[in-house]
Amino acid sequence: MGTRPIWAEISRSRLLENYRLLRRLVGEAELLAIIKANGYGHDAVACAQVLASENPHAWLGVTGVEEGAAVRSVAPQALIVVMGSVWKGEADAAIEHCLTPVVWELSQIESLQTATRTLGLSAGAIPVHLEIDTGMSRQGVRLDALPALLDLLTASPALRVEAVTTHLHTSEALDGQANSEQLAKFVTALDTITARGPAPEWIHAGNSATVLSQGGAANLARIAAGYKAKAMLRPGLALYGYSPRFSSAGLSLSGFSSTGFSGTEPLATAHLLQPVLSWKTRIVSLRTIGRGETAGYCATFRATQRTRIALLPVGYADGLNRLLSNRGRVLLRGQRAPIAGRISMDLTTIDVTDIPGVEIGDEVVLIGEQARERITAYDHADLVDTIPYEILCNIAARVPRVMKD
Repeated sequence: MGTRPIWAEISRSRLLENYRLLRRLVGEAELLAIIKANGYGHDAVACAQVLASENPHAWLGVTGVEEGAAVRSVAPQALIVVMGSVWKGEADAAIEHCLTPVVWELSQIESLQTATRTLGLSAGAIPVHLEIDTGMSRQGVRLDALPALLDLLTASPALRVEAVTTHLHTSEALDGQANSEQLAKFVTALDTITARGPAPEWIHAGNSATVLSQGGAANLARIAAGYKAKAMLRPGLALYGYSPRFSSAGLSLSGFSSTGFSGTEPLATAHLLQPVLSWKTRIVSLRTIGRGETAGYCATFRATQRTRIALLPVGYADGLNRLLSNRGRVLLRGQRAPIAGRISMDLTTIDVTDIPGVEIGDEVVLIGEQARERITAYDHADLVDTIPYEILCNIAARVPRVMKD
């Protein structure tokens, strides 16, 4: 850890407990643990090492080849899927590090095809996961372009379609209408694929919400079984201890037992998932200002009484969202202290007037727990009108990640 008093603690035990819970939830299906985007800000390499210690052959999803190569160094037996595929010049590295790219563009397949020919690889040597666009209009091959893509794959004997995948755009909606429409397109694509060759070994779709919602994993498993394939789901947010917010009344807490989930009751894990990351700093300076004096840029905080101000060495360059200015709270000595004034690049001031005994060096929690109080990524997200994914991913690389317990 660096000498600047700001750091993020990553709990090994919580990460493992969340992973074990999610594996139980998917039942006979497999889990593709999403550690892309530097593990949602939790340090992809550190998280991969923890997960591989639990399951050496874990499926892990990364953003790109560079991230995948770094993860491979600590997870030599893991099955690493490159969700963002290969870019120009990356095919050789993907093969060298035994990474499995998701593909949907002709250029991606051509790049891999060239690399396999240069290396003289045998038929089926390189697995790929074929992504279908069923409504995201982002990654994935459209249904009308699928035949041409399959033609190119057929002409690339070293490439083997190990899995077919899609991405559900509204998995948090418990009514399931959007999911049903997308999965119907997915089935059409699967029919086209299997009519031209062997069925894939794996079929995967769905994120944390799919795992946590009623019937999500079972529905995908039924689709996979129709093609004699195995189902796989891709939780990310839940792996780090946060349950998605569903668009209906919510989830029952009644279905959980130590051995799994029963009946058709909605699955419930919000109270079981544990946030893995805690973000902390320390007070580096203290001062008292009088009534009418101001703090921060543009004097947006003006004291209405004699006020004790504490300085924190953290700012928006560290990922503390500037929109939390004069709105957010931190934890200090087991109490909530308001942010006073605008968050600046490297510094933030808080009002500690009502907290007795505050001293330079006191630990301050930005996200996490202290005594009986807790601040989560959802708390930050709600105040700045975004999602917890962004809050976690935006914690800057200059904030050291420290593995705990």
